[in-house]
Order: sequence, then structure tokens, then C-alpha cells
Amino acid sequence: MNKIAFFCLILLIALPSRAEERPPNVVIIFTDDQGYGDIGVNGADGFETPNLDRMAKEGRHFTRWYAAQAVCSASRTALMTGCYPNRLGMHGALGPGSRHGLNPEETTLAEVFKTKGYATAAFGKWHLGDHEKFLPLQQGFDEYFGIPYSNDMWPQHPTNEDFPPLPLYEGNQRLRIADEHDQRMMTTWLTARSVDFINRHREEPFFLYVPHPQPHVPLYVSERFAGTTKRGLYGDVIAELDWSVGEILNAIDTNGLAEDTLIIFTSDNGPWLSYGTHAGSSGPFREGKGTAWEGGVREPTVMRWTGTIPAGTVCEKPGMNIDLLPTLAGLIGAALPEREIDGKDLLPLIQGVEGAKNPHEAYWFYYKNNELHAVASGTWKLVLPHSYRSLEGKAGGDGGLPSPYQNRQTGLALYDLATDPGESRDLAATHPEKVAELMKHAEAARAELGDTLTKQKGSGTREPGRLTDEEAAALEKLHWPAGRK
Repeated sequence: MNKIAFFCLILLIALPSRAEERPPNVVIIFTDDQGYGDIGVNGADGFETPNLDRMAKEGRHFTRWYAAQAVCSASRTALMTGCYPNRLGMHGALGPGSRHGLNPEETTLAEVFKTKGYATAAFGKWHLGDHEKFLPLQQGFDEYFGIPYSNDMWPQHPTNEDFPPLPLYEGNQRLRIADEHDQRMMTTWLTARSVDFINRHREEPFFLYVPHPQPHVPLYVSERFAGTTKRGLYGDVIAELDWSVGEILNAIDTNGLAEDTLIIFTSDNGPWLSYGTHAGSSGPFREGKGTAWEGGVREPTVMRWTGTIPAGTVCEKPGMNIDLLPTLAGLIGAALPEREIDGKDLLPLIQGVEGAKNPHEAYWFYYKNNELHAVASGTWKLVLPHSYRSLEGKAGGDGGLPSPYQNRQTGLALYDLATDPGESRDLAATHPEKVAELMKHAEAARAELGDTLTKQKGSGTREPGRLTDEEAAALEKLHWPAGRK
């Protein structure tokens, strides 16, 4: 070997790799109330999702990815913190003027990325507290544009006449009160903001969080997509969301960032079935939003990272949104939060490593005010006695109005999701040893996080952030400057 070749070789060895020079970007696209059956690769009917299907073709399709709870604020807490939401005192869906929110002492995904110098942005629905101290800029994000809670929490929506007008935020500032034009244009605007953010930060690592308010009722779609599907307004909304995914993919690709960017698409919970023609599909699964049955917590999920995630693959092993924070922290070399979290690193599963397993012994499914409804281990799921809402197979409402749910009870029941994903055959009587095994996980959950159904208080729960009386009064005046009706 001559001297020139030798020194060139030494130089190549000494130079840092592309991954060492720049840690990967991460984009999380998080829709609201989109059902498992509402993407093409999961059997969507009446509309197409070519961009999500493209993501699955170019990446990895997850068939058992879960929300931690089947409701808005709780689900978002899990995604942002890596914790079961009830560990942090976050339950249900926070309404306007709520006196609590995600505790600023908790570490969010955005704050994990900030420790490694990432640019961060959130564009869409926040729903972790609408007082300024709970908003995204105080939780690790550099930029924020969107609404602070669900898009149905405004007086124009039926039965909400006592709600305040829906505010639209830029950073910590209220831009204006949102109207129907803002609602129709929201998906378009959030997409444009996302593409602009990618373009502006293409030379540095970034974390982009896009929590779309749609397809949560009331449904709104821009003129461009109105009437474009056979499924009516709901299909049109999904078609526009799929277009948004395509625009983000194209921005990543045209900036030459496909090999540097992990893109995650999932939803916060299952479909709100009582809204019928304005609701999505749970696919083959039982029930929907607001339940711990598979239709309420199993989410449509695809991930793409060109050159790292094997293209066109399917992962049938379980994962949950609590796992994203530790997975992404490990990916970028960031420290985990000092406070205890519940998620575990699933990068080997995401990357399709042969023989990779889910490191959890079990997942815990809570709902309502800290009620433990189910635990799952492997393909087995133990449903604990509780009440739940159901349409009992009847059609939901039409035109944006819901049909009433019936309140139903379930006793202790055991299901093998490998052979019975629809949770229709109770095997508890024939598999008492499996019931006993999963009951140990249920007791571990109750000891750690509590269970109001069995009147147990957990040893590992923490308080949410709370407003002082003065802060609550100021927020009340901000929402209702002329006083409540």
C-alpha cells in the first residue's frame, strides 16, 4: 500500500460516521380517535390511505401497538412521559379551565430531545392542561401552534353550550377564537407548519410532534378533500390526514433526510363508535374508545426509517406508547428521566432484529378514575370485573350526533388474542393456571398504581400539576371574560 492510500484509509477510519455526526430526527404523527381499521393495510373500507400504505411498504407495520388508555389526555400523557397516565394523576380528558395538568416536574419527550440539542415543535392538539404553565413551550417545545384541548370542547358542538369559545394558540399566545373556517383548515395548516419546520431545520437534528385534532368529532375537512371518498365526511377527513402524512414524507425525502429520520404514525385511542357515520372502525376488534377492549386501545401504527427499519415488514409483538420515550432516549443517547417511568426500550422490535422480544412481563390497562380493567402478557389478556359502555352491536348516530351507549358489566374473563383477537371466547374456566399467572400481574399493578374498583391505593403514584386559586381564577376569566352564562 502506498503512502497516499495509507493516509486516506487512516482518514476514513478517523472520520466520524454519519450517525455519529448527526443523531436521527424523529417525527411522531398522532391522530385523534382514528380506529385500527382506518388505514389501508388494516382493511380500510370506503377510502384509501396511499401514503400510510407507502409508509408500511417502506417501513414496518405494527399489528399490536397500544394506547395506554382509551381517552385523550391520559393517552397523551403516556406518550409524552413514558408513564402510565394514572401514575401521574392524569385521568380522562381534561376540559377547558381544568385546575390540573401534566406536572412540569415530569420529563417529557421534548425535554429528552432538548438535552441533546434538538430543535422541537408541536403542531396540533395538546390536551395536557390549558393554563400557560402546562402548555408545550413550558414542556420542552420550542414552537407550538394549535388548540389546547379537543375540538369538540366549544359551544358550537351539540350539548356544549356552557363551554367557552375554542382558542387557537401560537406559542403561549392566544391568536384568536377559532371558528369553523379554522377547523376546516386545521389539517392543512398543521401540515404546512410541519413541512416548514422540517425545511428550516434540515441541517440539525429535530423532533416534530404532530397531534392532529381530527378525526375527533366534530369532523372538518378542507374544500380540497370534501366529497372525495365513498365513506362520506369521515372518509374525506382520513383522506386529508393521509395527504398530510404524504406531505411530511415528501419533505423528509426531498431534503435528503430519509435515512436520518424515524417517522412514527399512530393514534391516541380507538374510534368513538357512538358517532356512527362520523366515527371510524375498530376492524376485527371489540368495542372502541373509552374501553379497555382491544378496539379501544389497539392502534393503527406504522413506522419508517429508511435503511434502518426493514422495509415491508410486520411486527406482531406488542408495544405501547409508554415505550416510545425510553426507546427514543436510548436511540439518541439521552439519559432517562430521574423519576420512575413505566416504558421500556423497544428499539430491537422496531428495527426488526431477529429474535427480539418485548421486555415487559405485562401491560396494564386502566380507565376511568384509576380503575384497573385488564392486564395482558404475551398473547393472553385477563379482563377484570368492571362496567363498560357498549352499543351492543347497534349502529351509531348519523350527521355528527351520537347514539346512546348502554352500560354493561363483565366478570373475570381470559382471552387468547392469538386465536381470538375479537375477545369473544372466555377461557378462564379451562385455563385456571393462566388466570392465576395474570392475576399476579394485576396485583402488581394494584400495589404500584392502585385500583379504585378494589379500593387499593398504589405506592408509586405522583401528583399532577395543580393551579393555585389565583391561577385558576385567572384561567376562568380568560375563558369567560364576561362570566359564565
